[in-house]
Order: sequence, then structure tokens, then C-alpha cells
Amino acid sequence: MTTDAPRTDRPGRKELGRLLMESGALSSDWAPTFAAVDRAAFLPDLMWPYDMATRVSTPVDRREDSDTWYAAVDSDVPIVTQWDDGAHRGPVPGKLATSSSSMPSVVYSLLQDLDVEDGMRVLDVGTGTGETAGALTHRLGPGKVTTIEVDGAVSARARERLCGHGLYPDVVVGDGFRGHPDAAPYDRLLATVGIRRVPPAWIRQVRPGGVILAPWGTSYGNEDAVLRLEIDGGVAVGPFTRSVEFMKLRAQRGAAVVHDDYLAAGPLEDAERSTTPLTEEEFLTGRFTDLPFVLGLRVPQCRQAVAEKRDGTRPVWFYGLTDRSWACVMFRDGERHASVWQSGPRHLWDEVADAYLWWKDRGSPGVTRFGLTADACGQRAWLDGPANESWPVR
Repeated sequence: MTTDAPRTDRPGRKELGRLLMESGALSSDWAPTFAAVDRAAFLPDLMWPYDMATRVSTPVDRREDSDTWYAAVDSDVPIVTQWDDGAHRGPVPGKLATSSSSMPSVVYSLLQDLDVEDGMRVLDVGTGTGETAGALTHRLGPGKVTTIEVDGAVSARARERLCGHGLYPDVVVGDGFRGHPDAAPYDRLLATVGIRRVPPAWIRQVRPGGVILAPWGTSYGNEDAVLRLEIDGGVAVGPFTRSVEFMKLRAQRGAAVVHDDYLAAGPLEDAERSTTPLTEEEFLTGRFTDLPFVLGLRVPQCRQAVAEKRDGTRPVWFYGLTDRSWACVMFRDGERHASVWQSGPRHLWDEVADAYLWWKDRGSPGVTRFGLTADACGQRAWLDGPANESWPVR
């Protein structure tokens, strides 16, 4: 918990607001909410700002270094507030970040995309620090916002901070995957946790013509894209709007991949060998780029792991999530063709390479040309509209 009320006269906060306005993340109708709902009021004394470039979280304690703490709060960076579902203790980062304060640019872009109007009722999935629920409550007023969080301790801290800020959404402890039918129907549903499947409960609980806005991704990697769905006749349809990366809904995290288990089932020396003309530069396009997300759409039940480059060599691994199939492509500086190993019932690298060629044959479409149709029976991804080329996504 924070020990004192946050300082209000902070040049860094004013500068952050200016930058968000200039970038378009903060629209004029949300500017009063940004001014009134201070991120600092929702953050604990001990927190871990995440460096997007180095991908490292560093502890900052307000009680020991308030200037650095406020500098992080007033920066456009994500901040981890919990590790390992609350089991972690101490200042050193834990193994898995499980609750956080999202980048302000992402928060206010999502709120802008949500397109709320006066009188609307909203379900906020993933209370976290409570800041997003607080922003919605400030905008829509009392009795309009329900926020749900699976972690009781996280929820209790958020409720305390919200009340201290004079904001009173309905704060519920529960599994966000199931929504909250007691207050349905909703005009809008906003999730600030990543999902792999659009929960049928969400579709049932949002009124016809209503909107679901959520980060959506596949098991292929951590890449997500914001999905904006409209409800019509029990079906949710809509496009992806931008690339993001969010912590995953606890009900949809999936099991951890254990590398040694795959090699035990199919040793390297027994694997089928081949080569590929694809280069490292063509294939590894980096975070928040289109290709990894598209590969996840096209290659089901597969996880990619990119290893560090050492001595000019970088292995990229692929693991089947329904069996012990695996593949590895070894990129080496100066070699025209990378070596490939594959083992198991699936030829995973062949599947991935086919997906890459499919993407190139269609002009390397970006994330925003794709979308999703979801109902109680499953999900279908599509390119350039639901009436065009589509395929099931598991």
C-alpha cells in the first residue's frame, strides 16, 4: 500500500498528459478523467517498472526513493504490481508478473476505442490496481461500472484505493472468464487481460449492438492484438485494431512448455533434418510486428521460443501443445540456408513455413486487416472481412 496521499503538483504528470494528447492516445473527452484519476493513487509503495527496451523489471520503493517512484509513475511504461499470483515476497522480481498497471497510452487508447456514452453500463474484466475502473466510473458516474478480479487480495486493495479516490464502482471478486451475469446486460465489456478465446459468457452478457474490447492472442507467443467485437444475434464479430501485449487471463494462461520433455520424447539425433531458405531477418521481425501474430493465427496449438544469439548462431524452437512434436531452425550468420530439425507426428516447421508463405502471397497483411468471429461454438479468424477468407482458430 502507499503510505501517503500522492503529490499532486508534478511536472512529470503534466508532461505525460501533453505527450498522450499529442500522440492521439488521450482524446479530449477523456482528458478531464486523466486529470482527475491519478495513476499514483492506485500504485503500491514497492513496484517494478518494466523497461520495454531491455525487457527488465526493476524494483522501486516510494519509501526509499520517492523521486524515482514518481518518475516511473509519470512515464508511459507498464508497472508490475504483483508476482507469482501473490506468492512472491521481497524486492527482487519474481518469476511471473501477474498484476500490473498498463502503459497510460494503452489504457487511454482502449478507453477511446470503447466509445462509451452517458448512461452506458460497463463490465471491466481484470480490476488490477483499480485505475481503469476508476477512470470509467469518473466518466460514467455511480452505478454504471462493474469491475471483476479473480484475486481477492488484489481486489481488496483496488477497492480501498478507489474509495480513497471517491470512486465507487461495483467491485466483484470472481473469474472474469465467466463475466458477472448479476449486473448484465452491459453496453460495453472491457478486458485489460489477454485472452485466447472469447468467453461465451461475455457474448451472452453484452446486449445486441454492444461492444467487447479485449487483447486477444494465441499460444504461439505473447503477442496480442486489441479485438473490437460487436454483438449481433449471439455472435461477436470485429477487427483487430493494434498490436499490444498483456498478462493473460488466469483461466487461459495454458501449461508451461518444458523443453526437456520434448527432447526426451524425440531426441535430436533421431529428428528429421532439412534446410530452409528463410533468413533470420525475414522470419524474426521483432515484438509488436505483424508476422508473429499472423503465424499464431495460422498455426494452431504451437508455441515458439526464440533463443539468444551466441557466436552468430540463433536457434528458434517450436513445440506442439497437443503432443510432443517439436521443431528447431538454426540460423547462422553467413549461411544461405538454415538447418531444420523436426520430430513427432506434426512437422511444425513445415506448418510455420507454409503460414509464412501464405502471409507473403497475400501481400504481408498487417494485423488490422484481420478479425474474428466468435460464438458459443468457437472462433473463426478472417482476412479483409468475415465474408472473405476465414478459418477456425483453436
